[in-house]
Amino acid sequence: MKLHQSNIAGLNMFTAYGAGYVAVNNEKYEKNLILLPESIISEWSTADVTTLAESDMQKLLELGTEIILLGTGDRLRFPPGPLLRPFAAAGIGIEIMDLQAACRTYNILAAEGRKVAAALLFDPR
Repeated sequence: MKLHQSNIAGLNMFTAYGAGYVAVNNEKYEKNLILLPESIISEWSTADVTTLAESDMQKLLELGTEIILLGTGDRLRFPPGPLLRPFAAAGIGIEIMDLQAACRTYNILAAEGRKVAAALLFDPR
């Protein structure tokens, strides 16, 4: 699916997504990544939602954002609760959603100037 691109100069935005990929500023990615308005952290983890570890989540806690959108692949799946608890203690919102919803929500929040990150987990192929 192609997304309407806002004219937000200099911000990383999702421009498309489909089975097994997302496009950021028209560049295609097919592996787990973290997208921030000013940077891309490619291949932040090799995990899927069932194999996420504390070290993966610690990277998210260190981003300096106010909200993290965790895209769990083609369908919504929740990681174990203990992995999510540190976010509440740190005052960081974490929303779990499928990858497509995470892309759409990220674009809205980034365009509003929010301190947001999209952490995307691709389904194993």
